Order: sequence, then structure tokens, then C-alpha cells
Amino acid sequence: MQYPDSISKLIDSYMKLPGIGEKTATRLAFFTIDMDKSDVMTFAKSLTDAKTKLHYCSICGNITEDDPCVICTDTSRDQSKVLVVEQAKDVMSMDRMDDYHGLFHVLHGVLSPMEGVGPDDLNIASLLRRLQDNDKVQEVIVATNATPEGEATATYLARLIKPAGIKVTRLAHGLSVGSDIEYADQMTLMKAVEGRTEL
Repeated sequence: MQYPDSISKLIDSYMKLPGIGEKTATRLAFFTIDMDKSDVMTFAKSLTDAKTKLHYCSICGNITEDDPCVICTDTSRDQSKVLVVEQAKDVMSMDRMDDYHGLFHVLHGVLSPMEGVGPDDLNIASLLRRLQDNDKVQEVIVATNATPEGEATATYLARLIKPAGIKVTRLAHGLSVGSDIEYADQMTLMKAVEGRTEL
């Protein structure tokens, strides 16, 4: 027996989401059918609003409804630091820290020659323009992930930015608090040794 067409389409729609297979999509589809109509309409409107109202900030590349975004227009932020992240979702994670109150820049990915992603595919040109136009920036903090692609992107950015006399730093990587050395992989241990501090 086949599902009615509208259920099949709903299942197919859920399967387009990352990590959602057919069983989970089917469960979500039937859950949606059992939801109150007003909740479904609100859910549908949220999806539509997210797609139509959100866009990228013309300065930093973060997701926003207003351009420029609230972070770029916040004059109380430290204008001397720009923290560079891979994705817009990383901005929220980093901004939750009370210790950092500077600016951000979103690359929208990392360099990956194997996947055909080069410098022109990332939000790098606008970062360089931003640094040229803003003489207040003294430090660029590269917060790409500790993957081969993230490391290559960090090295590439450092080579581009350092000649302008701007300090380029990298987030420390290594052992997390409470972890055991015996379970750490080689890359984590190497980064922990490189990022060691004096006691």
C-alpha cells in the first residue's frame, strides 16, 4: 500500500533535511499530520519567513533580517578585533562568551580543493576590503575548525592579512578540560603541545 500523495511529498520534504532518513521522515510526517492546524500553519510560516526575510549582512556575512546586522552596528563592541568563523551558526556560539565582545566575519565555508572550493568561493574578498577600509582593526582571530581544510584556510588568511601589519591569531586547540590523554587522537595531542602555556 502506498501513502497518499500529500503524505509522500511531506516525507520526501523531511528527507531533504540533513541526517533525516526515510523512517525518521515518515515519523515526522505523521507527527505533523497529528499536530493542531494552527501549529502547522505557524511552523509553515516560520519556514517561509526564514527563507524570505533572512539574508547575509553586507559587512560581515552573518545571517540577519537587517543590513547591516546588529553586531556590525553595535558601537559598544571592540572595533579592534575581528573573529573569523566558518559558518553563521558559529557566530552565535562564539558570541555567547562573555570574554569576547568584538566583531565577526563569516567565510561561509573553508578552502577545500578536493570539493572544488577555492578562495573565490568564500567570503574572503569582503574581509580584505573590510580590513583595508577600517584602520581600527588590530587583530584578526581565525576560528576555523581544527580540520585539514580549516587549518589550510587559517594559513591562507594569515598569509594574506599579515603583510598589512595586522596581528593574526588562531584559536587554541587541544585537550578539553576533563579529558584523558590516552583517548585523545594525534592531532588533538599535537595541538595541545603546540598551544602549551607557562605555569
